[in-house]
Amino acid sequence: MTTLTGRTVLITGASSGIGAALARAAAKAGAKVAAAARRADKLDALVAEIAAAGGTARAFAMDVEDEASVIAAYDAVEAAFGAPGSVIANAGINIEGSALDLAIEDFDKVLAVNTRGVFLTAREGARRMIRAGSPDSRRGRILLVASIGAHKVLPGLTAYVASKAAAAHMGKSLAREWARKGINVNVLCPGYIRTELNDDWFDSEGGRKLMATFPRQRLMETSDLEALALYLTSDAARAVTGSVFTVDDGQSL
Repeated sequence: MTTLTGRTVLITGASSGIGAALARAAAKAGAKVAAAARRADKLDALVAEIAAAGGTARAFAMDVEDEASVIAAYDAVEAAFGAPGSVIANAGINIEGSALDLAIEDFDKVLAVNTRGVFLTAREGARRMIRAGSPDSRRGRILLVASIGAHKVLPGLTAYVASKAAAAHMGKSLAREWARKGINVNVLCPGYIRTELNDDWFDSEGGRKLMATFPRQRLMETSDLEALALYLTSDAARAVTGSVFTVDDGQSL
């Protein structure tokens, strides 16, 4: 397993699903994990689980839509662990519905979390890394979590796929802008994984029909993302920046 020993890793959306899984994996790899999300009760349970397994983690309240909340959370992380050397911008939501019927408030909400929130998380992380010396150390690592929806049409999810496509291209742009600041920025596009966002859907007839169209007719596991995510947030990925990685078990084929 890629080592993250000595690194502080901040992960947004860590209260469940992919974020919680990556928090556990990062702690196991030796990182001090700053688990950030809005739901404090779930974060506390995750932190307790990591501690029981011998890892180091703390919970931090963060609403990625709110710049003041993002800055305050980074301040708290820095006070507890020092400036994060790795950031995983994972927080995301989905609101389904026909584009003809989708309320504009719902469209705005999805982009506020999935695009604006990713930008605020990445930008504040980069600012902290630069102040901590990343232009000299070259050890800054930022990973944006998008989706196969960044490059594959997902019917009924227009706001979601638009937000994820924006995040994917944003990652490439930030990588170019911060290349000489010692910060590597990459994007991870997972396929369908059963999480709180889609749990009910995959138990429905429509969800089962969708799964039957996948080449392997199965969903992915959160563990399928861990090795690549750890690599991209580690020193080993020194020459990898501006890349968009799809890990989807062939679902987009």
